[in-house]
Amino acid sequence: MTSTEHLDLRNIDACLFDVFGTVLDWHSTVIRQVARLSKGLLLEGSQDAIAFAEEWRAGYYAYVKIVSQGGEGTSNADIMHRQILDNMLTTPRWSHLVNVWGESDREELTLIWHNLDAYQDTIPGLTELKRHVNILALSNGNFRLLLDLAKNQGIPWDGIFSSELFGSYKPNKKVYQSAAYHLSLPPHKIAMVAAHKHDLLAAASVGFRTVYVPRPAEDSREVRESMRSKKDGGEVDLVVKDFEELARLIREARQG
Repeated sequence: MTSTEHLDLRNIDACLFDVFGTVLDWHSTVIRQVARLSKGLLLEGSQDAIAFAEEWRAGYYAYVKIVSQGGEGTSNADIMHRQILDNMLTTPRWSHLVNVWGESDREELTLIWHNLDAYQDTIPGLTELKRHVNILALSNGNFRLLLDLAKNQGIPWDGIFSSELFGSYKPNKKVYQSAAYHLSLPPHKIAMVAAHKHDLLAAASVGFRTVYVPRPAEDSREVRESMRSKKDGGEVDLVVKDFEELARLIREARQG
């Protein structure tokens, strides 16, 4: 049973959620869709399809790191995803796809990120959480991207915070601080929920409470299995198996 000792969930007024990998399963979706759009050159579930999706995502992390530290780059994730895609197609491994994917194909590929599969616990968990706290996205996706994702999957957000609106990307502190400012809440009344350790440590550095949700394609297995709550000597306030467990814990805390 998950313990919430030393963390009073009754004090949480808002839960902010990372989206890509935490709320939505980019990994399975992108692997499936790049194969579908490859005109037979990438087979669904093949190592090449997996490698393509993971390299695209790795390019995202590299780009975000540069911009979040003050480097040059767009704060619009759609533009970023397209730039990374174009760069990938100039490399020897993927150059055979250049003639297959023209301008309209690349636009369609970029739009894969606008319609990602939800994890099984996402909608029921968020729906229950919404009854007890404000639930909002806090994501590096641009606003239109996040709006489309919510619409396509029926995500019941109370609001959407895009890092695009704050001129940087997580884990830059000003992204978290700006969200707290617009919520008119002190940081300790906000919980950041994510499947990424680095996201939670950055949120904690500005005073947010932190909730870790392990997802199979996020963080390494070693990190996922080593994550512990502060009560158990770890670095986050709470570790839960999924959103439904988090909703139950918050409900029980409010009822208690």
